[in-house]
Amino acid sequence: MNFLEERIIKDGVVKEGNVLKVDSFLNHQMDIKLLDEMGAEFKRRFAKKPINKILTIESSGIGIACVAAQHFDVPVVFAKKSQSINLDGDMYVAEVESFTHKCRNHVIVAQRFLTPEDRVLIIDDFLANGCALQGLIQIVQSSGAIVEGIGIAIEKGFQSGGRIIRNLGFQLESLAIVDGMDAATGHIQFRDQSKMQENVFVSEDENICRSSTLD
Repeated sequence: MNFLEERIIKDGVVKEGNVLKVDSFLNHQMDIKLLDEMGAEFKRRFAKKPINKILTIESSGIGIACVAAQHFDVPVVFAKKSQSINLDGDMYVAEVESFTHKCRNHVIVAQRFLTPEDRVLIIDDFLANGCALQGLIQIVQSSGAIVEGIGIAIEKGFQSGGRIIRNLGFQLESLAIVDGMDAATGHIQFRDQSKMQENVFVSEDENICRSSTLD
């Protein structure tokens, strides 16, 4: 069991509906020492990649991405979920579905912050159905940049997101993969990643995100 799995066992709360609450240390109140350890682990796993930018999505991924960026010594760009008056110029836009909030959002990145010269590491706190990640991948590809890898804090292995992203050929590194949760007992089952084997298939129905440019 790794350091993040141990912390989830200690302070995570399992709720009905396959909800895992980690807001006491990861995405509401944040344990910066834990985030720093996570950043160091992402750096170790992607050490051979020529990463010069980290991309995440507001809001829960920002803290993890910023601390991780210190280990890579690169800037962080975060995709915004709404158009605001201080956003100007051309934009990359993707429509994504939120598993947590049960809604669709348009996520936006200013084109001047992603260029064909960028080698991008995408970081987020949770991976469930993979739609948000597909949107970020599409935005990076629209810019001409390259996705060098994807780092996730907690992956829900019983949902389709990890299978979809790995099947697309990306290096996806999840620090903890949850294969099952029981709200009645609080039990959490983690995947042994040392024994992971890829045998995946993605149907057309699972690819539901759309991207575009906004002038």
